[in-house]
Amino acid sequence: MAKTKKVAGFSINDFVVYPSHGVGKIVAIEEQDILDVTLELFVIDFEKDKMTLRVPTPKVESVGLRLLSSPELVAKAMTTLKGKARVKRAMWSRRAQEYEAKINSGDLISIAEVVRDLHRNDEQREQSYSERQLYEAALERLSREVAVVNGVEEMIAQEEIVEVLLSRIIPVPAT
Repeated sequence: MAKTKKVAGFSINDFVVYPSHGVGKIVAIEEQDILDVTLELFVIDFEKDKMTLRVPTPKVESVGLRLLSSPELVAKAMTTLKGKARVKRAMWSRRAQEYEAKINSGDLISIAEVVRDLHRNDEQREQSYSERQLYEAALERLSREVAVVNGVEEMIAQEEIVEVLLSRIIPVPAT
C-alpha cells in the first residue's frame, strides 16, 4: 500500500542521496509486515544501476539518507575541484581506504576532493587500475548529483567537472 505523505522530511518523487549508492529517487512509501511488525519503508529507485532499495523510515538518519545538495553546495564542490591536489605520502592501500570512505560518505565536498586528488592529465604518470576505479566511482557520484541539482544530463555535468579540473592546469609557454 503506497502513501503520498511526507515522512521524515522526505516525500515521493524526491531525489535523495544514499551514501553508498549515490543519487536515487523515492518512488513510494510503503508499509510491510515483517515478523508481525509493520514497518514503513521508503522505496528508492536507482535507475542507472537498475536497483531498488527499501529503507525503513526510522533508519533514515542512521544510514545517512539525505536530500540533494543545494546549488550553493554544488558551487562549493566545483570550487574544491579547482584546488591543488593533495596526495598524502601514506601507502596506497591506506589512501585507497580513505578515498573509498570519502566516496561512501555521501558528502559532496569529500567526493569532489577524491575527484580532484585522483584526476590525472595527459602529462602526468599513468594511474593504476585501482586509482582509476576510485576516480571513476567518485566522478560518477559527483556527476549524478551535479546533474540532478543543475537539471542537466549526467554527461553534460561530467564534461563540466572535467573542464573545471583541466582549467587548473596552466600551460607552460614554449621557449
